[in-house]
Amino acid sequence: MNKNIFQPADILLPKDADMEKWAVIACDQFTSDQAYWDRVREKAGDAPSTIHLILPEAELGSAGEAAHIEEINRTMAEYLEKGIFATYPDSYVYVERTLENGTIRKGLIGMVDLDAYDYNFGSTSQIRATEKTVAERIPPRQRVRRNAPIELPHILMLCDDHEKKLIEPVAAKKEGMKKLYDFDLMEGGGRIRGWLVADEDARAFDAALTEYCAHVDEKYEGLRGVPMVFAVGDGNHSLATAKSCYEELKAAHPGEDLSDHPARYALVELENIHDEAQVFEPIHRVIVNTEPEKMLAALQEYCAPEGFTVRWYSGEKTGTVTLDPARSELAVGVLQGFLDTYLKANPGEIDYIHDDDALIALARQDKAIGFLLPAMEKSQLFRGVIRDGALPRKTFSMGHSREKRYYLEGRKIK
Repeated sequence: MNKNIFQPADILLPKDADMEKWAVIACDQFTSDQAYWDRVREKAGDAPSTIHLILPEAELGSAGEAAHIEEINRTMAEYLEKGIFATYPDSYVYVERTLENGTIRKGLIGMVDLDAYDYNFGSTSQIRATEKTVAERIPPRQRVRRNAPIELPHILMLCDDHEKKLIEPVAAKKEGMKKLYDFDLMEGGGRIRGWLVADEDARAFDAALTEYCAHVDEKYEGLRGVPMVFAVGDGNHSLATAKSCYEELKAAHPGEDLSDHPARYALVELENIHDEAQVFEPIHRVIVNTEPEKMLAALQEYCAPEGFTVRWYSGEKTGTVTLDPARSELAVGVLQGFLDTYLKANPGEIDYIHDDDALIALARQDKAIGFLLPAMEKSQLFRGVIRDGALPRKTFSMGHSREKRYYLEGRKIK
């Protein structure tokens, strides 16, 4: 059996469903836009759809949450009993997602070994979170997963494959593979196509991954910290939930061999950060109800003659600071470390802004200051996590809301 930390799975896909109604965007999107989810439900109606199998975060904490979760689990069981799904055993799915700007993002669906993943800060596991995991966000997700017979992933896993030895060779062979789906995603989500990767094609990928893992240490020679193989780019709290439920299972069955239990694994989409369509957008910082001049004076302790140049805006004034690279692998790491310390002892409220112009406009307010951060280089992602333990919260964004992963493939976990 393949013992890589990323493996083929027995993948479930609906047989005869209207795929545009079936596929629904990640539950942690549009959390303040209930109208979005109302439109999705109206579009899906009574047809087979993943909207009936997930709990949008916009609806967490509602009075009917417990009953809704029970209904989700009942619907999952009903879909299995009615034969809604076709099973593709011991396979991967190669995915191409056409984004808003017309670029095509490539990915490979498979399952990761949760024994190789640790979401805690400072982890040395082969799979790690890119940002700090908020423990309070896990229990609501556990309530959904605990009794669920199947899982549906929106997790995007990243590899740092400069030489493009993993996913790209699979893409080059797609014309000889069985196409599983090709359709437009609802609500302006672009287009998605998927091909079955099985038999010799799957084994070829497994061999490439084994070779990749054997030499991953060489990529980060001279860097403080323990190298890793994969980073969680999106959906970390969902993967952390899968890990937590698996740990509960182990605790309830001491001494039992769970090495082949389906709950040991979680379905994810693996992507290469060096894919041309993979864009990391910066997330800027604005602080309001503060004293900008006092803050800039205090920030000097975190500066150096050479380092990361960051522009600030406050009212009609602007300038730059040079942040000390000895404090972090990333400019945002130095700045966020300062802000966390400063705001514990001084007035001010921080917000995280994607758009440059929006940041500058907000910084024009009285008692406000904004910091325009540079985009993170792709090569800095893995290096930052390895060296610093995790990236600061809100370090970068992988595309826009409608470009997040949609629920499509599933897998039995009981």
